[in-house]
Amino acid sequence: MDDLTAIEEWAGGLLAQLQPGQRRAVATDIARKLRRSQQSRIKDQLNPDGSKYEPRKQKLRGKSGRIKRKAMFAKLRTVKYLKIDSDANGLAVGFAGRVAALARVHQEGETSPLRPGGPRYKYPVRQLLGFTASEREMIQDTILAHLTL
Repeated sequence: MDDLTAIEEWAGGLLAQLQPGQRRAVATDIARKLRRSQQSRIKDQLNPDGSKYEPRKQKLRGKSGRIKRKAMFAKLRTVKYLKIDSDANGLAVGFAGRVAALARVHQEGETSPLRPGGPRYKYPVRQLLGFTASEREMIQDTILAHLTL
């Protein structure tokens, strides 16, 4: 059983006790907290299991000196691209539009062209989205907090 199924089974019965407006409020609260957590983890370049992302390969073309390395996915983790969608029936945190394809390539370690019409490259798996143990606890705590109100 994967993380999402386990959370759905645990929370389903509890959330069924709430009115639709209350479920929507819980879902929105959880979605916002999840997005912040995912953004922070992406910024720290960590997979959900706590391991570091595989660093990107960079070629030196006859340059000497220090290589300035920028953090990967700086724009991708912004609110503009990392969207939340929540209603009384559920919630989603993910990428939308054209960036979703880029995110999927890294999430699943797919092969993709380096540039349009360019050579293809097998990207290493860098899990942008996923549940950590602390996020699962946060979801449970948030649901329980809304139930006790």
